[in-house]
Amino acid sequence: MSSHPQLLVHDHKDNVGVVVVEGLKAGTDMLCVVTHDNSSFRLTANDDVPIGHKIALSDVSSGDTAVKYGEDIGRFKADVKKGSHVHVHNLKTNRW
Repeated sequence: MSSHPQLLVHDHKDNVGVVVVEGLKAGTDMLCVVTHDNSSFRLTANDDVPIGHKIALSDVSSGDTAVKYGEDIGRFKADVKKGSHVHVHNLKTNRW
C-alpha cells in the first residue's frame, strides 16, 4: 500500500477523482486524498488508468451528472462501476 496519494478528489460532493501517478494498474489499492480538508480514504482501481484521467468514486448510471471540484462537469454516457476509468469513452464533458 502506498503512503503517497494516487488519486485526488477536490470536494466531498465529487463522484470522480483524478489519477496523479504514472502507470496506475488495475487492482491497485489507492490512497485517495480529498484536497478540501486533507481527509483520505482507500479505493481499488478496476482498470489501468493513465495519469490525469478520472476514476468513479461510486457506481454511476448513464445520464448521471459527473461532479468534480464540487461542480457539474458533464454527463455519463454509460454506466460506470465504482473504481473504474472515466474518460471520453463514458463521459461527455460540458467543456468539450
